[in-house]
Amino acid sequence: MSATAPTTLTAGTAADAEAALYVYGIAPAGVRTPGSPGVGGAPVRLLTESGLCAAVSATPARLRPRRRDLMAHQAVLDELAAQGPLLPMRFAVLSPRQDVLLSQLRSDAAHLTRQLDGVRGCVEFNVKGAVVPGSFAELVRRDEKLRTLALRTRRRPDYEANVRLGEAVARAVHREARRAAQEVLDRLTPLAVRTAGGPTGDEQVLSASFLLRSADEPRFRRAVDACARERGDRLALSVTGPLPCYSFVDPSPAPAGR
Repeated sequence: MSATAPTTLTAGTAADAEAALYVYGIAPAGVRTPGSPGVGGAPVRLLTESGLCAAVSATPARLRPRRRDLMAHQAVLDELAAQGPLLPMRFAVLSPRQDVLLSQLRSDAAHLTRQLDGVRGCVEFNVKGAVVPGSFAELVRRDEKLRTLALRTRRRPDYEANVRLGEAVARAVHREARRAAQEVLDRLTPLAVRTAGGPTGDEQVLSASFLLRSADEPRFRRAVDACARERGDRLALSVTGPLPCYSFVDPSPAPAGR
């Protein structure tokens, strides 16, 4: 099983393909079966082994990331996460047969139990920050080099000078946004049990996931709101959560010897 990519089905007969299970997540044994319909409308059931259970449904004939199926996947996870710790699978993780999945639960029980204990009582929040076009006057006030270049361009305006000034302003905007992103990380990281960085780019300069104790959610939200107010001229913040703890679990055990 993998939390990030579909499992490749083993070669076999059409009956083997029909026996494949869509896997939503793994939880401690004893949780209630989610009432939400699964991907493709299939009912969700629980397979229990070695003190663990896997939430599964029949695999749809056509498995594509359509909005309704993505929402169905998330709804099942939300029901499970509301009951306690959960190792969530991403969309389209499959197991070839029920006996294979039960065998994996049995052989990986110690690893999976440790993973569940690591997120017990926790939720995940994701914070993203995008560049905000800066006020020219404010940028010039903060940056001596930019102030000098702006003065020189005003005295001897021409096309190349304007281009140089524009490029310098763009660099200053991104520099200020990246600085603000680091300030946000410095403010939020001490509130989390763990953090995980996500992909960033030219415009999105902050992407981070935070593993929080559920009781710390209000304090974290207040801190995000304060960061948004204090740095809104440089960085546009958005926060998503609470989420299942995708970024802080690894349902696949490490190979022997590591």
